[in-house]
Amino acid sequence: MAAIYNLYIINKSGGLILYKDYGSAGRMDTNDSLRVASLWHSMHAISQQLSPVLGCAGIDLLEADNFDLHCFQSLTGTKFFVVCEPGTLHMENLLKYMYELYADYVLKNPFYEMEMPIRCELFEISLSQAIQKDRVALLGR
Repeated sequence: MAAIYNLYIINKSGGLILYKDYGSAGRMDTNDSLRVASLWHSMHAISQQLSPVLGCAGIDLLEADNFDLHCFQSLTGTKFFVVCEPGTLHMENLLKYMYELYADYVLKNPFYEMEMPIRCELFEISLSQAIQKDRVALLGR
């Protein structure tokens, strides 16, 4: 079974710029993935405002009975979040690595328009390799 079910990348305005399904029970349609991304962006923003801790960056981890949701927000406001099996470890490092891939393959691409959906084959290949490498590491424990 896959450790990671879904990957979402959301721009600073809350728009979904990438959705990848990595083995969940059923792939969501486009509208559902847009709703999930929008909902997460809103919850993240509200949690920043309601937190009693000064300088709170929002929700990093949401734990449920059947899944965990890990989130990484870049300094530019782009959010990377994965839905994975409960108790999956080291997702923070994987999300940071995904951000590095994003910076290398997407942001340095002269044909990419900021805040628009990502259409970069090398980025998607590198993401798939990172996910596969993470799965192999999890199975090796």
